[in-house]
Amino acid sequence: MNANEELIQKFYTAFQNKDGQTMISLYHPEIQFEDPAFGTLRGKEAGAMWLMLLERGQNLTIRFSNIQANEKEGSADWEADYSFSKTGRLVQNKIHAKFTFQDGKIIQHKDHFSMWKWLGMAMGPIGYLLGWWPALGNKVRKEAITGLQLYMKRKRM
Repeated sequence: MNANEELIQKFYTAFQNKDGQTMISLYHPEIQFEDPAFGTLRGKEAGAMWLMLLERGQNLTIRFSNIQANEKEGSADWEADYSFSKTGRLVQNKIHAKFTFQDGKIIQHKDHFSMWKWLGMAMGPIGYLLGWWPALGNKVRKEAITGLQLYMKRKRM
C-alpha cells in the first residue's frame, strides 16, 4: 500500500471508529468536499459535516473496499447503513469516492451516489416517486446545508 492508499485507509477506519477528529486531520486545510446531499463544502464545513453526521448517526455502520491511489489521485468504494434522522427509515447507501492529494493530505473528496435511490430509502414512496425531480434534491441539499450551519453555530466552529 502506498502513502495515499494508507491515507484513504486511515480516513475510513477513523470513520468506522466514529473518530471525526482523525478524519478531519487527514484533510488539507483547503479541502473541497462534494456529494449529492450537501453539494460543495470547503474547509471547516467539510470537517464539521463529518462530525455532525457521526453525532447524529447512532446506528451508523461503515464498510469500505477497493482503495486505489497514486501520488495525485485515489478512489474507494464505501457503504453506510444508518437510520435517516428525519424519518427513522433505514438507508443503505453505496458510494464511490474520488480523492485528490496535496502535501500528504486529502485536498479534494467527491462522493458519488444515486440521489434518487437515497431519497427512496430516506423518504420512502415519496422519495422513490419524486426522487428524479431536481427540486426535491435541491430541497434536501438546502436542508442539509441549513442543518450544518446550525450545527457549526451551536458548536462554535
